[in-house]
Amino acid sequence: MDEKYRREYLDRYKDDVFVPFDKLERFMKECLMKEGLSKIDAEIVSDVLIESDKRGIDSHGIGRLKPIYLDRIEKGILNPKTEIEILKDEGAVTVLDAHDGMGHVAGKRGMEIAISKARKYGIGMTAVRNSSHYGIAGYYVTMATREGLLGITGTNARPSIAPTFGVENMLGTNPLTFGCPTDEEFPFVFDAATSVSQRGKIEVYAREGKDVPPGWVIDEEGTTRTDTETILDDLTKGKAALAPLGGIGTDGAGYKGYGFATVVEILSSALQKGSFLKDLNGKDENGNNRPYHLGHFFIAINPDFFMGEDTFRHIAGEILRELRNSKKAPGEERIWTAGELEWTNWQIRKETGCPIPAELQKQISELTRKFSLSFLWPWD
Repeated sequence: MDEKYRREYLDRYKDDVFVPFDKLERFMKECLMKEGLSKIDAEIVSDVLIESDKRGIDSHGIGRLKPIYLDRIEKGILNPKTEIEILKDEGAVTVLDAHDGMGHVAGKRGMEIAISKARKYGIGMTAVRNSSHYGIAGYYVTMATREGLLGITGTNARPSIAPTFGVENMLGTNPLTFGCPTDEEFPFVFDAATSVSQRGKIEVYAREGKDVPPGWVIDEEGTTRTDTETILDDLTKGKAALAPLGGIGTDGAGYKGYGFATVVEILSSALQKGSFLKDLNGKDENGNNRPYHLGHFFIAINPDFFMGEDTFRHIAGEILRELRNSKKAPGEERIWTAGELEWTNWQIRKETGCPIPAELQKQISELTRKFSLSFLWPWD
């Protein structure tokens, strides 16, 4: 454990209250069941959300329980009963329809099928349509790495990103996520939005009362925005858009992020005959709220069909070690590789519990009272 990082980490969360993960997971499960999820589905959703908090990805954990999932169920735009239909199942390929149910349930099923196909054919791919927000994409590729397989997933989302030289939000934050096993204690997992920053991080800034850094968001006039609270509202109204990875214009190669976001959009819609771009804005022709109809894809690759799992793990590990041991910039103490920081966060958090900031404390207390749950919180 890097003690310097540990000290910096604990200082970063010094104003928060720490709560055991198992308690938060039980709490989320009970809330979801109150909203109509089956016990099994509530366990899946809670597991995905708590995994995000365990990895230190605070933008996609318990902080999204109410606004993204519970509120949408109550509005009637997210189906708590997830009925997965198999539309096609041929060879290494499967196509599913989630009928606007919980994306986490559809996502877990999609990757389970891809893993099963990879065991038989060397590669498996599942395409899903009519789904919903499925939490952190890294959860699903880690399902594959635990089985000694490579995992790839992506999902489209409600329009947020403006294309390069545009100002209209057209593409979702569309993560393109890859994970693979290594011979180290943790897998390589690269999970990132194809925008400069995802909406969830802006939500975290809003809870913390911080301005968004310049270059993250562009308005209808092509000007960068930093006013966090108004940005969140204007992103929904189409009056602001996220910049693609690389930033506004071409100086930072924003066209690359725009291109990757488009790749994910195509793979999340064209293979499964699903919705795309503006059809994912959650509005019908009359401006009324409706389900988002998102699409996902899941790929599992079996290294045993190539040169073997052990060989793959060793070479992948050697690549990561050589990268971390390469020459560092002046003043820098270490180089990280994808998945290492999340693993390090978990080594700390499994001892301290999950940090809960003040705004989220209020939200948790409100849900506890609303559903008459028997949870006692240290801040009440």
